Amino acid sequence: GINRAMKDCRQVYHLAAFASVWAKDSRFFYDQNVQGTVNVLESARREGVKKFVFTSTAGVFGPSGPEPNTEDKPLPLEHFTHYDRSKAIAEQKVLEYVSGGLDAVIVNPTRIFGPGILSKSNSLTLMIERYLRGRWRLIPGNGSGIGNYVYVDDVVECHLLAMEKGRPGQRYLAGGENLSFNEFFKILAGNSGLKLNLYKFPLGLMLFIAGGLQGMAWLTGREPLITPAFVRRYTHNWVVSCDKAKKELGYSPASFEEGLIKTIEWIKK
Repeated sequence: GINRAMKDCRQVYHLAAFASVWAKDSRFFYDQNVQGTVNVLESARREGVKKFVFTSTAGVFGPSGPEPNTEDKPLPLEHFTHYDRSKAIAEQKVLEYVSGGLDAVIVNPTRIFGPGILSKSNSLTLMIERYLRGRWRLIPGNGSGIGNYVYVDDVVECHLLAMEKGRPGQRYLAGGENLSFNEFFKILAGNSGLKLNLYKFPLGLMLFIAGGLQGMAWLTGREPLITPAFVRRYTHNWVVSCDKAKKELGYSPASFEEGLIKTIEWIKK
């Protein structure tokens, strides 16, 4: 099926992934995200594809230290989630094919928001939508945790630029603005016309609840909203620099506020 779909294609973008917070059998992450990637790479090699862009995640680099994460940071041996770990292993597979002569490039998006299906893989937009309906009242921890937020159109643009100008075997972080949760919600309040009373949700309590939800998931087989591993990610900062993509690809992401205004307009429609 993959070979047939790829026939006569010169360019391939591999965006498909299992991006859930949980699976009853964690091997599913590796079957889908690692073996699935190898299947697509093998077809690309067999069909003589000229260039291959692989969508990974900024999560493969782990939390940031005193300096922002860049593409030069060695990947950690441990990751918080099976998703991040499986994508890190998939990246190694991509690099093996590059060594074998395939022109392939990796794009590492940060936390994406913007118009799109309101599913668990678009959870930030779901959160914004709930805020607009007056149904979101929580700030994780004390609100000081920093993440990098990128508008969906900028992620698309970074993929197109990576296909056009990306160097074989190189990673490019597709990010936007680094913001704390407190800053995120302040900008959201300022642009939505809604000033909701938000409550800081202690991470210890979040871990306890996530543990309970995960326990229920084991019993019912239904995916939990959050897991302890997912909560632990929020006890760290995830500050990112996109200077490499800006310099090498001409990447120019919008500010968080610009992207948010477009997202709010889309949700209201």
